[in-house]
Amino acid sequence: MAVSDQSVATSSTQLDQLCINTIRTLSMDAVQKANSGHPGAPMALAPVAYSLWQQFLRYDPEDPIWPNRDRFILSNGHASMLLYSLLHLAGVRQVTPNGEVLSTPAVSLDDIKNFRQLGSKTPGHPEYGLTSGVETTTGPLGQGVANSVGMAIAERWLASYFNRPGFELFNYNIWAFCGDGDMMEGISSEAASIAGHLKLSNLCWIYDSNNITIEGNTDLAFNEDVGARFAAYGWDVTHVSDANDLNALSDAYNHALGVKDRPKLIIVNSHIGYGSPNRQDTKEAHGEALGEEEVKLTKRFYGWPEDAKFLVPDGVRENFREGIGKRGKQLNSQWKALFAKYSSQYPDLAEQFHRMQGHEPASGWDKDLPTFPADAKGLATRDSSGKVLNAIAKNEPWLMGGSADLYPSTKTRLTFDRAGDFEPGNYSGRNFHFGIREHAMGAIVNGMVLSNIRAYGSTFLIFSDYMKMPIRISAIMEVPSIWIFTHDSIGVGEDGPTHQPIEQLVTLRAVPGLITLRPADANEVIEAWKVVMSLKKEPAVLVLTRQAVPTFDRTKYGSAAGVARGAYILADAEGGKPQVILMATGSEVYLCIEAYEKLKAEGIRARVVSMPSWELFEHQDKSYRDEVLLPSVTARVAVEQASGMGWAQYTGASGRIIGMHTFGASAPLKDLQKKFGFNSEAIIEAARDQLKKNNP
Repeated sequence: MAVSDQSVATSSTQLDQLCINTIRTLSMDAVQKANSGHPGAPMALAPVAYSLWQQFLRYDPEDPIWPNRDRFILSNGHASMLLYSLLHLAGVRQVTPNGEVLSTPAVSLDDIKNFRQLGSKTPGHPEYGLTSGVETTTGPLGQGVANSVGMAIAERWLASYFNRPGFELFNYNIWAFCGDGDMMEGISSEAASIAGHLKLSNLCWIYDSNNITIEGNTDLAFNEDVGARFAAYGWDVTHVSDANDLNALSDAYNHALGVKDRPKLIIVNSHIGYGSPNRQDTKEAHGEALGEEEVKLTKRFYGWPEDAKFLVPDGVRENFREGIGKRGKQLNSQWKALFAKYSSQYPDLAEQFHRMQGHEPASGWDKDLPTFPADAKGLATRDSSGKVLNAIAKNEPWLMGGSADLYPSTKTRLTFDRAGDFEPGNYSGRNFHFGIREHAMGAIVNGMVLSNIRAYGSTFLIFSDYMKMPIRISAIMEVPSIWIFTHDSIGVGEDGPTHQPIEQLVTLRAVPGLITLRPADANEVIEAWKVVMSLKKEPAVLVLTRQAVPTFDRTKYGSAAGVARGAYILADAEGGKPQVILMATGSEVYLCIEAYEKLKAEGIRARVVSMPSWELFEHQDKSYRDEVLLPSVTARVAVEQASGMGWAQYTGASGRIIGMHTFGASAPLKDLQKKFGFNSEAIIEAARDQLKKNNP
């Protein structure tokens, strides 16, 4: 090596260290100013992140939504200042909600100074949609790495569907940082297991093994050989013994890129709070500000001006611009030129891609929807949903999903020609076998939806409890994930109270922004799916029966199109002047219809309101809500084979709620309905009682 070359190398090494220490000190200063946060992990991981972003990440800061970009996920989201520092120093631009890339930065220095403050773009944990460059909302440990599996699946399917000879549109990688906490959470094991099974070689997790959690050293609760565990899952495992060794990190990343037959895990040994004389390798470095004096001592260790705050030295931003910025811009330009040629040669596929990117349904997605004639016997709403799902998916190529080993029961398998199974060696399939891994299934579905695939996950309603966190996060992120839950009540029957949901509907309805739909018959199922397909920012839950329910005669009763408004008048008193209102969802609506007909024969004027979605009903204006639930009619009965919590907002304090007040029991459905009072006789008795109370 010539002398001049050595001089350049030394200068480059010094500049690398300057950039790394800038990430560290920005993180320290932000946490200290907020007096809240987690400084230790960013201090430890700064060189690990810098090496990846500066040398390897295929990412254009000037176009952070470029479709073929690598995805970077910070699963240990408490280390959020690591990501915010990178976004700021790399010059990542802000993106509007409609996808317009602005010239303003995604994270300014002022944003960093406002870390964890109200209205800031730098919240305590990264939030998708709030801060451009954040690929998914993380914080609850394990969610991010499981999301990354969904993103890796999405890339494999996109490549299989859109790539053509000479047009490799999709070949991006997914990189996820994670920590000891992620590795302890069960969801990471579920997600890693399925990733290994699927041989997702576009996926790499970087595990920060610093042996510290909130309570202290991980030896308190965690001493397994993580590398051996992942090797058993079928992953390639590499170790980097020193997080500050840029050469070793570079070798590990290069090795990961060379492995083409399995996912990769890079285990990096780091020192939490690196450089802090009194906090390094302590639990205090994990979740507390260092303190003003300790910040100064740490800066002294870094060779940093001790009193300087939020300092970005000359040359740092320029270095990022020449590294990730220059590389990303070139790759993005090449991709756009390739896509322009692709659009000329494959205009139909290009048009589909644009629709998918905009969360728009495919042209003609609804042209084959089935029709369901009146039928007293009817069919289970899980069965009608399966028919509708297949009719839509046949014409909507990016609608896909699966179940947690339950598709014969949830009826969510796509059965049309060429639907296929997504499996190693065949990434074009649209049926996913998630295995008995409900929690991971939820987060994987979210990762797929974040990649603009319209994905669904299904299981029994009772097991939605295993999925509460990913369901909640889909609502926080405002992404249109689809959740299909069957076996929705004591109608499960002989399986007993362990499988009979009671409180699940309440908890789902309590999630802000989540649309819950419990259709009453096959035609309401059609309309419910139409609602689902129209959503762009709201996740939706379809709650479906195991048992058959009658298909209503729509020439006699109200149109199922009312589902779109959340609640509608299914059957009404003559002249629209009821004495009592009967309201229900799902399988209990037909019981109200039976009661309505019997009351009508007695001369009692009743109205039946089907209320498949409280959320959609609440979105309607007051005049419509009052039109359906007449304020002048205070005699009201609500019926639902679930907890009655929440129904009082519609029945009023004096109304009657026929619901579940205990767990269920193991018995045939008819016996359960009799035991718990779910029959037309009980509804009629409640209606009469309401009339007496409200018309003394």
